[in-house]
Amino acid sequence: MVDRRRITPVILSGGSGTRLWPLSRSSTPKQFLRLTDKRTMFQLTVERARDPGRFAGPIVVANAAHADLVEDQLAEIGVRPEAIILEPVGRNTAPAIAVAALAADPAALLLVMPSDHVITDPEAFREAIEALVPFVEDGWLATFGIEADAPHTGYGYIRRGRRLAPGVNAVDRFVEKPDHKTAIQYLHEGGYSWNGGIFLFSAGYYLDALERSDPAILAAARQSMDGRLEEGVRVFPNPRAFAAAPSNSIDYAVMERADRVAVAPVAMGWSDVGSWDALHELADTDENGNAIEGEVRAFDVNNSLIRSEGPVVAAIGISNLILIATDDAVLVMPRGQSQHVKRAIEALKGENHATLDSFSRRVVTSA
Repeated sequence: MVDRRRITPVILSGGSGTRLWPLSRSSTPKQFLRLTDKRTMFQLTVERARDPGRFAGPIVVANAAHADLVEDQLAEIGVRPEAIILEPVGRNTAPAIAVAALAADPAALLLVMPSDHVITDPEAFREAIEALVPFVEDGWLATFGIEADAPHTGYGYIRRGRRLAPGVNAVDRFVEKPDHKTAIQYLHEGGYSWNGGIFLFSAGYYLDALERSDPAILAAARQSMDGRLEEGVRVFPNPRAFAAAPSNSIDYAVMERADRVAVAPVAMGWSDVGSWDALHELADTDENGNAIEGEVRAFDVNNSLIRSEGPVVAAIGISNLILIATDDAVLVMPRGQSQHVKRAIEALKGENHATLDSFSRRVVTSA
């Protein structure tokens, strides 16, 4: 019988991380880079749920193209996974979590975490997990509400309902990404958290909820796992069956439709590192507000993020700039404009440019 108090981490690692181009590329997306620490964000995510007395080995759901990266980075930190489920094609989070739940015991508690987030206060995160466990064992689906400290328009929001226990509320409703005026209103009203995409529930209850709300996803996931191939810890769902799953997020497919959903609002130093501006905010800066990494020589430079993965960069008399250099690409833009990296990405996609996919030489980024 599975110990219901032992939690299985489910690490979702299918993201492409294009907003951190030119360091993040399809062959080595941001979760596998050392951007904020000597360990990669993927490794840091695994480390947050490593206590063997509390957590089982992780189930990793990843792009099949990243199988070697996943195994190598787990080996670097001495972690053996329960399984590495390799998606033949991306189908969003609801199918990805479904195959993980089908690989687990139905009674297992699953802690679902994206692999490309930063949490600077993991103890606060663990306390929120413990607050939610009794509800999850009673059949609730649970999520973590990130403290909203700015009117951010890039995140969905969670409106908190009645108090269930210290540190736990029922979810009143999930809210789409707001415009700036509405986001300010949410902050003024209080009672809202950012939706960080981290979840806790039992495998069986998630599958039951999915069967009620989006049975086509569950049917495709079951068929893909019934026809899976296994090579050691690597699990290959049947490609044809998995590709037949509707592409849908867990939020739309399950959480917004479920009856009993709990949220633990928590201030845990969370960031999805979704832009170069976000990375500058997380980085250690010098007395001039600069975050500098690599072969950089800076003179009269202020409030800038400058990283080089190879060539020497000399920066003179600049302020509020982001400059990222690799051996084959350079990105330069004002701070506060990093959301516009997508303009460069779209142009490069139109040219099928090689710098979107891989480096001309192996790059090992370090914090």
